[in-house]
Order: sequence, then structure tokens, then C-alpha cells
Amino acid sequence: MRKVKYVILGAGTSGLTALGMIRKQTDDFVIINGGPLGTTCARVGCMPSKAMIQSANTFYNRSKLNEFGISGGESLEVNTEQVLQRVRRLRDRFTKGVQAGSTDGLSEENFIDGYAKFIGLNLLEVNGQQIQAERIIIATGSRPVVPGPWQVLGDKLLTSDEIFELETLPKRIAIVGLGIIGLELGQALSRLGVEVVGIEMQHTVGGLASPKAIDKAIELFSKEFAIHLGAAAQLETTESGVLVKFGDKSFEVDAVLASLGRRPNIDLLDIEKTGVTLNQRGMPNFDINTMQIDDTTMFIAGDVNAYRPILHEASHEGKIATLNAMNYPEIKSFARKTSLGVAFTDPDIGFFGANYRDLDLDEVVVTDFNLEKNNGRAIVMAEDHGVICLFGDKASRKLIGGEIVMPHAEHITHLLGWAVEQQMTVLDIIKMPFYHPVLEEAVKAALYQLYSQLYSKEERGIEAELTLLK
Repeated sequence: MRKVKYVILGAGTSGLTALGMIRKQTDDFVIINGGPLGTTCARVGCMPSKAMIQSANTFYNRSKLNEFGISGGESLEVNTEQVLQRVRRLRDRFTKGVQAGSTDGLSEENFIDGYAKFIGLNLLEVNGQQIQAERIIIATGSRPVVPGPWQVLGDKLLTSDEIFELETLPKRIAIVGLGIIGLELGQALSRLGVEVVGIEMQHTVGGLASPKAIDKAIELFSKEFAIHLGAAAQLETTESGVLVKFGDKSFEVDAVLASLGRRPNIDLLDIEKTGVTLNQRGMPNFDINTMQIDDTTMFIAGDVNAYRPILHEASHEGKIATLNAMNYPEIKSFARKTSLGVAFTDPDIGFFGANYRDLDLDEVVVTDFNLEKNNGRAIVMAEDHGVICLFGDKASRKLIGGEIVMPHAEHITHLLGWAVEQQMTVLDIIKMPFYHPVLEEAVKAALYQLYSQLYSKEERGIEAELTLLK
């Protein structure tokens, strides 16, 4: 039996964060990873999807050229085979870059290619070898959810793990699940010439929760491809493709993209053999501020814990888990960052701070500002569409969150997320400088709406206006 101080399970973002910290202090560690290297983001997630989206949006912009006095756009063509080749070329560049700075060059003593399973508390088996660790960081990531009965579709069933490997795109595709991934890829495929049908059980798209944002998103994205909400999809294989049944509707497609979320890979570890408490979903109890599992020397970080399955959170959790593993038994709680999320659709979707679903509407003011209300910059860009939904706390008058559907929301979301992180009041933010003409003026208008709802008329009098000049 081999004994080591640290075992890192998984070479994704959290695991590689842990690796980078631990290897600076000691060689008494091993990182164990089964399957491809390069992180979910670089290999099958953020980066290849953005490469496809960029090609799709660049081609789609030909339809706007006449608006700007530029003719000839209708003669442009897209070569989807070359688009997919570029996606894979960039994907390989990103994954090789990740490996070059992390697992490449590790000795066999420090890196094991295999799938580890627990056989006891702090005791693992991988490739027939038993390893006992003083501290373990679990960072084994997640995998796409695929209902068992759908497996009969064979290669007609795709997930985000397979779609970027295609040599050519199908002519017709059904996207089942219109969360962030499904909506991003559905729009991109549609813009690349694929006939897309989107199906979502919930009455929302892109992970949105606030009513005005949902309505605006459905209005805008439905102009590009068919969207059906509120019922589950039933799939049947046919000689030429897949028959998709939805409510009283049915249609045939060449392939189905299952975009039903991702499942944590905790179930592949036999973690129940450690004796830790598991909930009904098979997840161990852990502290989101320490990443510690119960009162053990095991820590869990990244997508595998299903708390905030997104890269920057995985990196942050990897740091928390590693610091506490290294300093055990002194466990420190760390504040979590303000929640932040972006869907790289057109227009973008952004989320920050408090989730609308969790709001007590008796304690919070919600305001909605439509971009159609004369934002000069959006008009000259022919992008005057979208909505900014902001949430303000009545007692503290702080901005606490919001949802945005608007062009370039990836940047606006960061700015407002930072304001929430700094616990700024709405008045604090209004006092900041706003240039003209910029999209941020729409944010200013939304903030003024929120200001008028949070502060009384008397509080917004002449004296208050003077403070805005300071």
C-alpha cells in the first residue's frame, strides 16, 4: 500500500488549482485522473462553444449589413466543415495550453491515469493499487445528463461532449433543454444554417427567473428558431432520424442534442465506503465556505459538488479546499464571491447577485428597463432590444442582484456584479461617472428607476440631487 500526504482526484479546474498550490510546497502528492485531460471548459465547454458561437455570429451579421448601407451580404456562404475544424483546432490549442502548465512533465509517482474508487475512509484503489492519503481533495467534475432510454438513439443522440467532434452538421436538430448551454448552441446552430427546434420543460430559457427577462428572451430568441415550452420531449428512432413528440406536436429531425444539465461524478467514486453521511442524491454533506466534508480530511470542490458548476467558482473552491487541506486541522471559512453568470447568446444573458426565485418581494424592489427606450448607442448599433432587471433591498437600499438580456451583457453583468460585491447602494452607483453615448447609459436609466422606487420623493429633492454632483 502506498501512503501519501495529498491525493487530488480529478485534473479539471479545481484539481489543477489544488495541484498548482500543493506542488509549490511538497512532492508528497498524487493527482489521479481518468479520461481526457484539459478541463471541461477547454475541452467540451466554454471554449469550443464560444469558437462555434463566434463563427455563427460573424456569419449572421451579414443579415444586418443593408441596415448600415453595405450591400452584398446575401451572397456570403458558410462552410460548416471549416467552422468545425476551427473549433477543434482552437479546442486543441486551449487543452494543450492547460496541460503544458499543469500535468505535462509530472512523474508517474505524481500522476496516475485511472479512475479511483474509495475502499475506506482516506483509502483509495486505482488500477489495482491501494493508496492511503492524509488529505483528499475530490474534484472529479461532472458529465452530461442523458436519460437511459435515449441511449437507443445511438449516434443520433448528441451532448456537448460530442457535438464539437462532428465533421458536418445535421440539417435538422432538436435541442432538448434550453438552459444556458442549450440556448447558446441552439442559436449558434440556427445561425449556421441548421433547422433547429428547441424544447424546454420549464417556462423559461437560458436559466432566467424574473418574468420580464423571461418574456423578453423568449420574444427575441423565438425569432431565430422554434421554441416550445412547458412539456417533456418523447424521442423515437426512425429509419432516417429521430421522431420528436412534444405535447400534441411531432416532428422528425436528423439528430437530438440533449442539454439537460450535468451530473456530478460523485456516484463513480463509491464514496459511501468512507462512511460519510450522504443525502438522498448521494452527495456528501460539505460546508460551502470551507469545502470540508463532515469533520473529515476530505474536501470537495468544483462541478462535482454541484453548488456553482462554473469555472471561476471551481477555481475559487479549489483554493479554499487546498488551503484548508494544507492547514488541517485549522479550518478557515472563506466568503463566497457574488454569484455571476453569463450566457453568450445574442443578445447576451447575464445574472448577478441574488436569484429572483429567492427574493422576498415584500422586502425587495424589482425594476425593469427596456432598451427600446431610446438608448443612443444601442440604436446606432442596430441593437436596441433587451431588458435590464435590477433588484434593490428596501431596507439597506443596496443593489443585491439582477438579470440582463441585452447586447454585450457579459461586460455589464461584471460591472453590476462588482457593485453588489462592494455592497454599494443604488445611490452610490448612480454617483459613478457614465459616459455618453454608451450602453451603460441604459444601466444608468435602470438604476434611476430603482432609485425612484427605493427613495421617497422628499429624499430625492434638491438636496439629494446636489449630492449626485459630489
